[in-house]
Amino acid sequence: MPVEWVDFKGVKGKVSMETVLSHYDVRLRRVGADEFRGKCPLPTHSSTSSNDSFSVSVTRNAWSCQSASCIAARSGRLGGNVFDFVAEMERCSIREAALHLQHSLTENQIPRATSTNEEPVPYTPENRPLSFTLRNIDHRHPYVASRGLSERTARYFGVGYYNGNGFLRGRVVIPIHNEHGELVAYSGRAIDQTEPKYRLPAGFRKSHLLFNLHRAIQKGNRTLILVEGFFDTFKIHQAGHHNVAALMGSKLSDRQADLIGTYFDEVILMLDADEAGKAATAAAGTALSSILGCRSLNSLRELSQTNWLQKRSISS
Repeated sequence: MPVEWVDFKGVKGKVSMETVLSHYDVRLRRVGADEFRGKCPLPTHSSTSSNDSFSVSVTRNAWSCQSASCIAARSGRLGGNVFDFVAEMERCSIREAALHLQHSLTENQIPRATSTNEEPVPYTPENRPLSFTLRNIDHRHPYVASRGLSERTARYFGVGYYNGNGFLRGRVVIPIHNEHGELVAYSGRAIDQTEPKYRLPAGFRKSHLLFNLHRAIQKGNRTLILVEGFFDTFKIHQAGHHNVAALMGSKLSDRQADLIGTYFDEVILMLDADEAGKAATAAAGTALSSILGCRSLNSLRELSQTNWLQKRSISS
């Protein structure tokens, strides 16, 4: 199979550091006309005392970190450009980082940088509908079955192994839709210990939607079951509860809370049982209880018992 060509110069000229930082939710403060500074977001940064070592120059479209331990972990490199940053964040090669950005540009997943003669436009995250769908997805791949998904469930959600081109090659892809049912992105799950575990297109804002919300809305049930991840959703759906949606993480955003309040009267929180999940349940419960009914359950058994009691109450 021919090696995919990468237009390094073209991609570098079209992707700004501001866009990439926004994708990784890195927040910096302005310290000059074109410079921002703050805490270093790189995985190589281990210092707990240097909270102001990371800086970005908008004019040069470059970044640097002055932390000695971070520099040492990066083999003495002080900083770099957008490719270097993405490579460090994704723990991949420069070429893989460039391919990641190039593929995202092709799919219109990230905005293009404005020219120096134009007024800078503030970056407003928006998950725009895709103009394509991935083909030749293997719904029967061993990894899919190993996660407990039947072929029927995998086909229903469009989940399967992708062996095509782009940054999702060699991963199990999961289509993501907005609340209107428009396809806005694909997530790629590694099938081994490769990092990162999940890949999403640059510029995609998962806090702006809920996975599977459009299907839950279509079911007409005014109660939503809220879980953390993709495979939690598949498990609940496969057990017969189709009014389920996922945060794609553990933190509930204001936008996600608004979506839930718009389409549902009650929410059942079924987040992870670890410490992070318990904290997330408490935070989400506080945020949601002011706009709709909210309760939490710990298992599918509890959920099934609750549904049985509700049906019995209605029929009696």
